[in-house]
Amino acid sequence: MKAMSITLAVFAAGCASTVQVPDHLKPTAGESLALVVPAKGVQIYECRDSKWAFVAPDAELFDRAGKKIGTHYAGPHWEAADGSKVVASVKARTDAPQAGAIPWLLLSAKSVGGEGSFSKVTSIQRVATAGGVAPAGACSRPGERASVRYSADYYFFTSK
Repeated sequence: MKAMSITLAVFAAGCASTVQVPDHLKPTAGESLALVVPAKGVQIYECRDSKWAFVAPDAELFDRAGKKIGTHYAGPHWEAADGSKVVASVKARTDAPQAGAIPWLLLSAKSVGGEGSFSKVTSIQRVATAGGVAPAGACSRPGERASVRYSADYYFFTSK
């Protein structure tokens, strides 16, 4: 059975663009889009058993005007400047359409911080990714770390 796609309008950094999102990455019918947050940072990898293993993201989150509004870090956590915070786990993933980009994800989220812009988030999509994949080839120094630049748009959903 062929997967159908939905189209979401992305309003990031003041520009509108369209992203095709596979059905298995869309939130439930009981959720609605609350916020679109562009992110820029790094994906951190560590040499383990001669292979690069993912450790954590380290990114800044921005509003549509390009003002920093929060951070994204291990957990994975997204923390807004207002103190609200969510932690999430992967529900579904798909390869990014762009070569060399980390996968697109749908994550199940729960609040772990104070009241604010992220406190009611139930799902998060990571789409429009660029970069961030582990370094190519084997590694030879256990414990060595590599930071690979990436960008993505995070769609935050809340219950209707």
